[in-house]
Amino acid sequence: MKRRNLTAAVCLALAGALTLSACGGGAAGTGAGGVGPIGADHPRADTDFWNSYIKYFPDKAKELGINLLNPTNSQNKVENLVANAQSLQSQGAKAIVMAPQDTGAIASTLDRLDKAGIPVITVDTRPDKGKTYMVVRADNKAYGEKACKFLGDKLGGKGKVVEFQGALASVNGRDRSEAFAACMKKDYPGITVFEEPTDWEGAKAAAALQTRLNQHPDINGVYMQAGGAFLAPTLQVLRQKNLIVPPTDPKHIFIVSNDGIPAELEAIRKGEIDATVSQPADLYAKWALFYAKAAVEGKTFQPGPTDHDSTIVDVGGGRLEDQLPAPLITKENVDDKAFWGNQI
Repeated sequence: MKRRNLTAAVCLALAGALTLSACGGGAAGTGAGGVGPIGADHPRADTDFWNSYIKYFPDKAKELGINLLNPTNSQNKVENLVANAQSLQSQGAKAIVMAPQDTGAIASTLDRLDKAGIPVITVDTRPDKGKTYMVVRADNKAYGEKACKFLGDKLGGKGKVVEFQGALASVNGRDRSEAFAACMKKDYPGITVFEEPTDWEGAKAAAALQTRLNQHPDINGVYMQAGGAFLAPTLQVLRQKNLIVPPTDPKHIFIVSNDGIPAELEAIRKGEIDATVSQPADLYAKWALFYAKAAVEGKTFQPGPTDHDSTIVDVGGGRLEDQLPAPLITKENVDDKAFWGNQI
């Protein structure tokens, strides 16, 4: 982060004690006196992770002194996102935060917004094409690698694993799937992986697990790429088959997930699953809005370490991505109050 942007970051850190107007950031709150207006489209409201992200949004906007337009929700459909972006533009949005789930189909909308002078910040996903001011996400390849190493070590390099892949039209689904596959092939060749495409839909994951367990009752590992979508249906299938047993039981199926939602943390405490990689829903909202405000104010950034324990990287063509930390949570550290899933 360039030195001239440190003032804004310091103001953000002090938002609980000082008003942002004292730092030149405008009046606190989401009214007309704040910076903006800034528009936002939320991608869906049918998973615990995204519902948590949505709940954080207005409070983070208030802390930053942002005039936030009423957010839209594209309900996991790119055509809705295109229409919502047009609506936000017509309402005078100076910047737009979005999380396109189909990262290949949003390029034309990004180009249109760029021509209109409206910077876009994407959260959790990185569009395949099109201009963005900043991408705010964690290193999704690290998700797949951490899940692979956890399962590989727990299984001693041998066994059968079911992987619930996210939608491969999404860069997140591709990154996690490719990294998991590469790690398994390189470090744990004795493990058979059953790759199950799900389009982030829990019903598809449950059906796939049911089928695989019928075919291979000796399955001893599951990787869920999105606990918010897959946790409940997975546990339901395992309960029906009496397969939720302690790790000391030979029938135990080791499960690692991605998200870090409260339900996953509780499932770890109960011994129903074994680990998850925490996606920072609170930090996604916080830093997406921070960069939206910075865009309106004309600030720029460079690759390198930030002052909030992340790294801005150039992912190609000058596109910048702020890669936020995503820790592995197990029974050993599940009660750590620093995890956002323990704070809501």
